[in-house]
Amino acid sequence: MDTFIQIVISGLVLGSMYSVSAIGLTLLWGALNVLNMAHGAFLVAGGYAAYYFGGYLGLPAYVAIPGALATGVVLGLLVYAGVARPLRKNANFETTVIIATVGVALVIENLVQKGFGAYPLKQPLSLQGGFNIAQTFVPWNSVLVCVVSIVLLVLLDFVVRKTRYGRMIRAVAQNYEAARLMGIRTGAVYRFVFAISGLMAAISGIMLSTATTLSPTMGYDPMLKAFIVCVIAGLGEVRGALIAAFALGVLEATVQFQLGVRFALPLLLLLVVVTLIFRPQGLLRKNEASRL
Repeated sequence: MDTFIQIVISGLVLGSMYSVSAIGLTLLWGALNVLNMAHGAFLVAGGYAAYYFGGYLGLPAYVAIPGALATGVVLGLLVYAGVARPLRKNANFETTVIIATVGVALVIENLVQKGFGAYPLKQPLSLQGGFNIAQTFVPWNSVLVCVVSIVLLVLLDFVVRKTRYGRMIRAVAQNYEAARLMGIRTGAVYRFVFAISGLMAAISGIMLSTATTLSPTMGYDPMLKAFIVCVIAGLGEVRGALIAAFALGVLEATVQFQLGVRFALPLLLLLVVVTLIFRPQGLLRKNEASRL
């Protein structure tokens, strides 16, 4: 029973971090047909911004965390204004934006390394203490990560499905030209989606750094897992990304415990290959949207 509890708790924490990371990617793809390769760098920037405000400047958490979230939003808007918007009319937009955002990621990573060094740092904003379930110690920080991720994703799902901005996002995703001709301000929609994506990446960076440590390259693994979640759930599926992230988190924790850490990633990649062969639109997507 103790082993089962440990696996479930580890899986839920992993799934929480993966889901928040994946939601920014899947929302960008669903609305703009963009794969932002700087998403992992946004995550790093959010974590280090929280460290800077909370550790270096010594600001309280209720100031440091909003400051870190604002950093993610600003980065998202800057990438839209400086990269996505100028390239929008390019005939090979999907390819060029991937290459451009890879360059943005390298710039952010090197700036972080120059400013904070390459050695791992401890996030000062992590929640201390915990409680026991049977013989298993459960940190309060892990509980907070799970609760925050679920609340955020439920709110985002509500925004996308029930609000005016959500209807605008879905309209642009279905047909950009038709949405523009109907009077939808597509530029405002794009800015909103990039800002939300940056916000989610910053939140994920804070959560990840409280569970592990800060490093300039800490965004690589979460971004890879976010891609895996998006492919398996279906690119553009907000609700599906949440379900897939928690399922894959529990699966990864189980494999790590039963077979060893080195077998977890190969198994997840195998799932991606199988999904792309038999269900390329994603396991949780009912039909595949086509852009006209």
